[in-house]
Formats: sequence, structure tokens, C-alpha cells
Amino acid sequence: MKIGYARVSTADQSLDMQIDALTAAGCERVYTEKASGSKDDRVELARVMDLLRAGDMIVVYKLDRLARSTVKLISTLDEIQRRGAEFVSLNDNIDTSTAVGRAFFGMLAVFAEFERNVIVERTRAGLAASRARGRNGGRPKTDRKKVAQAVKLYDTQAHTVTEITEMTGVTKATLYRALKERQ
Repeated sequence: MKIGYARVSTADQSLDMQIDALTAAGCERVYTEKASGSKDDRVELARVMDLLRAGDMIVVYKLDRLARSTVKLISTLDEIQRRGAEFVSLNDNIDTSTAVGRAFFGMLAVFAEFERNVIVERTRAGLAASRARGRNGGRPKTDRKKVAQAVKLYDTQAHTVTEITEMTGVTKATLYRALKERQ
């Protein structure tokens, strides 16, 4: 059986192009997922791997849809081959049922990991440059005085949590965390 697997990293991305290509390639079933390729706990990929039997074929639109690191790609490919199945990447022209396809897969896996590492390095460099200019990312620092005020208002039981957050600017999560910490 030809089993298609399509993945995008974020919920606002579309799977349509991948699904169309997998359907056109003759996939009898197509499993879709919206999760980062670097995550190891992808539910639909695990489902595909559980269904995989000897003679089956996993088809993806592009190599990086399966995994982002060389180690994960190689381990996934090993598992596919151990089950007696094959792997095809449509956009990368990889077909592990051939010796050339297996060799090409190994080379592309290295480049996929290289690309991911370059993205990570660029992101870190951008954040460092931003910090050097005095801009810090992440959550704004919590004003301890406002948190203390919010806790006091909470203790009076004269206001709802929503009212307290509106009056002080302290988020519900921060208020609840402060209340939990004092116990």
C-alpha cells in the first residue's frame, strides 16, 4: 500500500499542495500533521509507522516533511527498511527501492540537517544583534510591586480575578503563580 504523509510546522500553514501531490502519486491513504519536524512525538507519523507492513511505501512531498535531523531521518529510514517497506520523496526524487535512491537519501539528509543548523545559527545571531542594540525578546519583566498589589486585592476578596488583572496589569497566570508560591 502507498501511504502518504504530509506535515506543516504551524497551524496557519496549508497542507493542500502536499495532499494534492501525494494523491496524484497514487497514495491510498494520506496522513496529515501540523507539528514541527524537530519533534519526536508526532502522532500521525507514529500512526503511519505502526501501519507500515512489508511491501508498503511511505511517500512524502519533500524530505524535510519526514524529519529535520540526519539522525532522525536515518533512524526513520532504518525503521521503514526493517519493516520491509520503502520510502519515496516526490520533490527530491528519492526512491529507496533503488541503490541510487538510498545513496541520494543519505546525502540529502545531511543537507537537510545543514539547512536547519544554518537557520538556528541565523536566528541566534539575529537575537544577539538585537540584544546588542538594547532590545530583549521574551516576556516583559514582571513588576513585583504590581504583583504584590494584585495579591493584596485578591486577598480582600472584593474583586474578581478579571477585575484585578485589569486594575494592575498583572496576568492571571502571574497572579496564580504568585499565590501558589506563597503557600
